[in-house]
Amino acid sequence: MQFFENLKSFDIILASQSPRRRELLAQTGIPFRVMVKPTSETFPPGLPPHEVALRLSREKAIAFDEELKSPKTVVIAADTIVVDAGQIINKPGDHAHAVEMLRSLSGKDHEVITGVCLRHQKQERLFYETTRVFFRLLTEEEIQYYVTNYKPFDKAGAYGIQEWIGHVGIHHIEGSYPNVVGLPVERVYTEILTLLKL
Repeated sequence: MQFFENLKSFDIILASQSPRRRELLAQTGIPFRVMVKPTSETFPPGLPPHEVALRLSREKAIAFDEELKSPKTVVIAADTIVVDAGQIINKPGDHAHAVEMLRSLSGKDHEVITGVCLRHQKQERLFYETTRVFFRLLTEEEIQYYVTNYKPFDKAGAYGIQEWIGHVGIHHIEGSYPNVVGLPVERVYTEILTLLKL
């Protein structure tokens, strides 16, 4: 498609170390390179969860102001959070913390929110996607097996939907599946079309 030919003239930076985001974006056919800069992950208390996701993704994108001086540079930054009963739950610190998180998510639903910030020159597209995830009631043995074998310490909410626990423990979702993995790629694709007027 001409869209992909046109994209070849741009330097598209994915500001994320996540292998899952890299894989999802690669599957769209959009050419990109990975570059990460340190940013603060703090936010004011009381901020609504979707505002937190937007704020953190924008902080990651703003760190690339120097690169964005080039008219051909585009930055894609994202941040995914898990919200359980209105509370943001982050990445687990250790085995016990991961087990505690999964016990909390077991047998009920929660939200996964990904904030995305696209920047090109002076333009910015800031948006978020929300997916509701429904876990069946997990046994203690299943939780321990998953945490021991998959070590989900780099994942918000202590699980990866694309892993064993997602296949056997999640009975349905409402919304975007890739959003739960870490990047709502359909939305990213269409927003890049709009941003670059391609």
